Amino acid sequence: MNNFGTRELDVVVIGAGQAGLSAAYHLRRVGLRPDHDFVVLDHAPRPGGAWQFRWPSLTYGKVHGMHSLPGMELTGADDSSPSSEVIGAYFDAYESRFGLQVHRPVDVNAVREGEGNRLLVETSEGTYATRALISATGTWDRPFWPRYPGQETFRGRQLHTADYPGPAEFAGLRVVVVGGGASGTQHLMELAEVAAETYWVTRRPPVFREGPFGEEQGRAAVAMVEERVRLGLPPQSVVSVTGLPLNDAVRHAREQGVLDRLPLFERITPEGVAWSDGRTVEADTILWATGFRAAVDHLAPLKLREPGGGIRVENTRAVRDARVHLVGYGPSASTIGANRAGRAAVRSVNRLLDGVGVPV
Repeated sequence: MNNFGTRELDVVVIGAGQAGLSAAYHLRRVGLRPDHDFVVLDHAPRPGGAWQFRWPSLTYGKVHGMHSLPGMELTGADDSSPSSEVIGAYFDAYESRFGLQVHRPVDVNAVREGEGNRLLVETSEGTYATRALISATGTWDRPFWPRYPGQETFRGRQLHTADYPGPAEFAGLRVVVVGGGASGTQHLMELAEVAAETYWVTRRPPVFREGPFGEEQGRAAVAMVEERVRLGLPPQSVVSVTGLPLNDAVRHAREQGVLDRLPLFERITPEGVAWSDGRTVEADTILWATGFRAAVDHLAPLKLREPGGGIRVENTRAVRDARVHLVGYGPSASTIGANRAGRAAVRSVNRLLDGVGVPV
């Protein structure tokens, strides 16, 4: 790893997941040179974005839609192989093919105002002074842990989806899975095969989506998430407004009672969880499948947050600072959305570099 004082560049891309690699590809397309005019920084130890950290039992065939990166299709993948391996190898080949020269592992500590209308990106390998920033840091680094009375008294194990190792470690145990999203249902269907008991707890009754999910439904879902971002509210995931896909595996799990949902408990006890009506469940493990939040703390010195708690974004541009673009954020936090956001961000950044777009 190189260590230097301050290095000047046109663009810094933070994150080498789907959105960051898409942005890097399009930066090359407009004539910017990797590691000369722009740099891609990634804190992960190897290529693959957040996919490299997914549990081994999440095979590629179980992934809910993986759109290829621009300029290079993902073909011939083995559905039975872990998604972490398939997508990790694909991202690795992609970086090599387009010579993106990703710097890793590099931690980005903060982005601050610099001199000459540049942003200072403070990292573990030095400071970059950049004319524009594309932040593609996703959500994996910020798992959301709800807090409930008595949580610290629980004698069993608590873990989040981010640390889920697969079902084998839970053989013969009683497991409470908290969360009504896709990860929660996937965990339950796996755990039901090995655990002594599983219990599914969600804040709201889950909504299962039957039938095709076409472009019209997709646009409507993205629009709902996009509106929150425009208002400066913390973004929801696209999946949170689409409902859970009802496939054969889910139908079977429902028939077997695996997906019989319980309402949210009132408190956690040393032995398990308890509801206000007196009902209790004993458990060895509580698995929090409660989602993630946007990893944007590195942008805090720029004061981009609105009173509602989120960052207002139009297309991909931060409303409070035209030099900053967020991709894989809110409506673009899906594989196809990340691709489009990478292209849109580079168009805007290119106008800025050409003097057409003026920072505000």
